[in-house]
Amino acid sequence: MRYRTFGNVKFAPSALGFGCMRLPVLDGDPSKVDEPLAISMIRYAIDHGVNYLDTAYNYHRGSSERVLGKALLDGYRDKVRIATKMPVYALEKPEDADRCFGEQLERLGVEKVDFYLLHSLNAHFWQKAKDLRLLEWVDKPLSEGRIGHFGFSFHDGFSCLKDIIDSYDGWSFCQVQYNYVDVRNQAGITGLRYAADKGLGVVIMEPLRGGALAKNIPAPVQRLLDEAGTGRTPADLALQWLWNQPELSVVLSGMSSMREVIENVASAERSGVRTLSPADAGILEQAGDAFRSLISIPCTACGYCMPCPHGLAIPANFDIYNEGKGFDPERAISEDIRKAYARFPKEWRADSCTECGTCEERCPQGLPIRSLLKRIRSEMQV
Repeated sequence: MRYRTFGNVKFAPSALGFGCMRLPVLDGDPSKVDEPLAISMIRYAIDHGVNYLDTAYNYHRGSSERVLGKALLDGYRDKVRIATKMPVYALEKPEDADRCFGEQLERLGVEKVDFYLLHSLNAHFWQKAKDLRLLEWVDKPLSEGRIGHFGFSFHDGFSCLKDIIDSYDGWSFCQVQYNYVDVRNQAGITGLRYAADKGLGVVIMEPLRGGALAKNIPAPVQRLLDEAGTGRTPADLALQWLWNQPELSVVLSGMSSMREVIENVASAERSGVRTLSPADAGILEQAGDAFRSLISIPCTACGYCMPCPHGLAIPANFDIYNEGKGFDPERAISEDIRKAYARFPKEWRADSCTECGTCEERCPQGLPIRSLLKRIRSEMQV
């Protein structure tokens, strides 16, 4: 296994981190994790040098933390660092933080979480975290040693990321979505470098965009990868593109089969900063352009359309719609995506659009935002 740096934290994380969001399940039920298989997968990764494991309060409807806790019995806990997350979106009052954190320690069967994150921050949930005084709440478990390092995971634009980082001195790390398609989406490469320059460890999520960069590759993109002649799989190329960059601390992969674990561990063992050839890097840049050309709504999440006078979260609507389409305009929106959309605050949703047109006047991409929101409203059917 190759190891990297973690910002200003004295810890050398494995290049590959095990994300426990997509563990194998039974009968298609995300709450029913196939525990024997999941435990075998996690322990295989640890036995091959993976030392950073990431979960969250809501993954697999609460089962992820429990299964991870079981996997870390028999001496495995001493070999790794655990990361889990506070569900800011689910809290209603400050006291809920203690309750949630206590549940997480019990599920994991531990007395300490090495890396603890505020989950899925954006402008709305960042304000909610401040309103609930979570930045004050964390002082106690940090001082008691029940939390090792404090950070946040993130889904918004660069200006929001910068505000979060600059507003609090206690961050040790952040977790962002980043891959060769999302170079300018959400935090993007600008946010990645800003966080690293501030001394934060940078954890990467969605390196394969939920598997879209690993399998069922669109034909125009696959032709580019085939022409490369590298002999590498699309997943390996995508991962190596990430590990090639010095700002990254650890790349999380949510693995659902033992085959994926074995392949990703092998990829990590070949990884390194500035080891990807210029030719391969150029191919990935072209592939990213080709992928982006297939995105249903080419929003870059720059945020110039915001704030909406009526509270609508325009980039968030576009982002979840694109996730649902997955580079295929004909794909039907899945029930899971609709449920995720339904969890948006009501004022965020496309239904709140009054077609005032203020957003279109500001959009540097010239997107027909009003008609796009009508499409989302129709296909999401909340």
